Amino acid sequence: MTVTTPALDPRTTALLVMDYQQAILASLPGPANPEALLSRVADTIADMRAHDAAIAYVRVGFTEAEWAAIPPANKTFSFIGRQHLMHHEEPDTAFHDRLAPEPGDITVRKTRYGALSTTDLDRQLRDRGITTLVIAGITTSGVVLSTVTDAADRDYRLYILSDCVTDPDPQTHHTLMTGIFPKLAHVIDTAELRSLLHEGRPGPPATGRA
Repeated sequence: MTVTTPALDPRTTALLVMDYQQAILASLPGPANPEALLSRVADTIADMRAHDAAIAYVRVGFTEAEWAAIPPANKTFSFIGRQHLMHHEEPDTAFHDRLAPEPGDITVRKTRYGALSTTDLDRQLRDRGITTLVIAGITTSGVVLSTVTDAADRDYRLYILSDCVTDPDPQTHHTLMTGIFPKLAHVIDTAELRSLLHEGRPGPPATGRA
């Protein structure tokens, strides 16, 4: 049975650009080709802007108080707190300069894996009438996995851009993209997104005769 990917309405869609920060890009292995990845994401942002979709930028960063508040039970983030990693004012935690936000974009800072759990992103999206999310982020097993599962539980329609997500572990990336995410989201690439945006673009208003 052929499954048709539904067209999306740019007016109710947001592109989530997640964790595209220098420190996280630097953690990717050489074969990941971050320059090509950045180019695809930059082109996608431009495509979404051209169709009047919302752009939401998500980054991870901590204050001193947030480091201190991480409980020892949190295996990943207690280590970050103890080592004083990813301070929110460090240049390496800023959005990559090739993907800089513009006025009117949503920007949030998080302190856990997911884009929604420690931010007001969900409220900001709902306030704009957003019901569909297009996902671009690093890493697949981190922010992408956490955000997709959380957003699916919140009843967003989800599209994951297969060529705008990556992970240091190719096997984990493959398992998520082929075995887990198709149950929660539509897995597409940037070329297919362009087609869907064109299909979902509202036509000109009807004109009546006097």
